[in-house]
Amino acid sequence: MIKLNRILLLAAAMVVFGTGCDKDDISADSGYTEGESQGRTKYVITATPIGTTGIADYLLTADQLDKGSISTAGNGIEQDGSYRYYMTHKGRFFSLLYGQGNPGAVTTYRLDTKGQLVKTSDFQTETVQAFTKVNDELLLIKIPRSGTEIASYYRIDALQSKIVGNGTIDIVKLAANGERAHFTWATQVDNKVFAPYMSIKGCCGDAFGTAYPDSTWIAVFSYPEMKLEKVIRDNRTSYIGAYFNNGLAVTETGDIYGFSPAAATLNSVPVTTKPSAFVRILKGTTEFDQHYFFNVQAISGGHHISNQTYLGNNKFLLLMYGDPNALTGNRKLALVDVKEQSFAWIKGAPEDIQSTSASYNNNTTTNDGKTAYIGLNTATGSRVYSIDIVTATLTPGLVVEGGKITAITKMEY
Repeated sequence: MIKLNRILLLAAAMVVFGTGCDKDDISADSGYTEGESQGRTKYVITATPIGTTGIADYLLTADQLDKGSISTAGNGIEQDGSYRYYMTHKGRFFSLLYGQGNPGAVTTYRLDTKGQLVKTSDFQTETVQAFTKVNDELLLIKIPRSGTEIASYYRIDALQSKIVGNGTIDIVKLAANGERAHFTWATQVDNKVFAPYMSIKGCCGDAFGTAYPDSTWIAVFSYPEMKLEKVIRDNRTSYIGAYFNNGLAVTETGDIYGFSPAAATLNSVPVTTKPSAFVRILKGTTEFDQHYFFNVQAISGGHHISNQTYLGNNKFLLLMYGDPNALTGNRKLALVDVKEQSFAWIKGAPEDIQSTSASYNNNTTTNDGKTAYIGLNTATGSRVYSIDIVTATLTPGLVVEGGKITAITKMEY
């Protein structure tokens, strides 16, 4: 533990401040002029150049997503490292390097008064597998799939871009069934953190295999202490979310919805007997609502949910596995209203979707709640599509030339 604390202190010391400013991460030579937001919108599109290996994304910016084109050729800000993940919080754009076991760099950007991205800080943390926004902070969690039985968490002050707290979680003790709890993500709910987890063996050449494929768990932690308060349990579906896949969303009324892909395996073979579905926790409670169960697999004709993006007003954009009753096939898009338990396939979607922009940080829904955006990569190219939430229809928009879209986020300046 003493050694871990020394590592964290060293990481915190590596934060780069231009003039030692305590208020935030703005440095004198960053090119950023502090001031009130003018309410202008800029979209940050990250794209991996086509035909490259081990090359990270380029950060591209656009004023609109409905038309036009942008290219990775001669444009954007190149990131280092081959895997990057992104968050926006408190007017900052965070680019996190997945170090594959090694420490990961975190680079912070802001938009200047001209709408250009400028780097404001660079620091390091451990490589993490789950991250979320909590109050004015980022919560990062490093979760071992084998070996050590301890997960580590780091609290990052989003305004100052530095580590302000850390701790550990005994994931074998948390699972309490001889396996280990592997958090799929974490979500702020009021003043607590809800962290769904998979139960995994973590050994024996089958790290993600489990003897408990038909159960659901959410660990409830206090914040910022990260003290375990409770584990919410159910057995009507399988675990919520998936590896690097956010399964929870909090609606405007404070109710919490979580989906299960029903994808638990043993020796790499799917063994879940429960359907892919949504469950609910009503506002102010820490129990699953036993009167609510949205069986998406049944209403869709047998398709499992692969991923979700919350669009607002109880509506979710779902990425579905293409083959019925299987975890295979080209992905398909669907729109659901979880309160009404309605389902509709998205019209106008390409048939050969190979990958999409990240769902965990999609904040592109318009203020009127009628339109959102998603990046789709197909065999013929990559482009942004607008989603008409009322009619469940896609319309092609901005073309991204020379790269595969990995994320789209909206920022104001």
